[in-house]
Amino acid sequence: MALSEKTRQFEALVVPHVDAAYNLARWLLRDEHSASDAVQDACLRALRFFDNLKGQDARPWLLAIVRNCCYSMLSERHKSGESVEFDEERDSEFAASAISDSGNPETRLSRKMDSARLDDAIARLPAVYREVIVLREMEELAYEEVAQIANIPVGTVMSRLSRARALLRARLVEGKDWS
Repeated sequence: MALSEKTRQFEALVVPHVDAAYNLARWLLRDEHSASDAVQDACLRALRFFDNLKGQDARPWLLAIVRNCCYSMLSERHKSGESVEFDEERDSEFAASAISDSGNPETRLSRKMDSARLDDAIARLPAVYREVIVLREMEELAYEEVAQIANIPVGTVMSRLSRARALLRARLVEGKDWS
């Protein structure tokens, strides 16, 4: 069966950003399975409303849809009283890659411990700070793209990033616990 032109365009423009979408969803929802569900829901919504893309960059557009799906899921969790704990060993891509790195065991252990500490510190950030850190630092989006995705002014992105970095620094360097 031949793919429609809309489907071909969707695959070319949107599908390459599914990994970034999953990364954002995993950090916001703190659960792999919920993140997969959110990305699947977001992709279905994106396909349904693909005609609205009109000249925009698909990456921030898709990530905005994913963000909205995640916040909807979080709202439902809150209403139902459900919560999911973030397990840095299970949920960290960095921890998994640190184990597979070549080098001596001491170096691998040190990298794994550093990654786990960073992941734990990011996971403890409030969601509004966690999302800007993930989008800016991990997904390497421009401030304007982060603002578009989060539907906030660029100045707010900058202040949230500043606050998030300060909280991370306090947690990692100074050893403060602000949870």
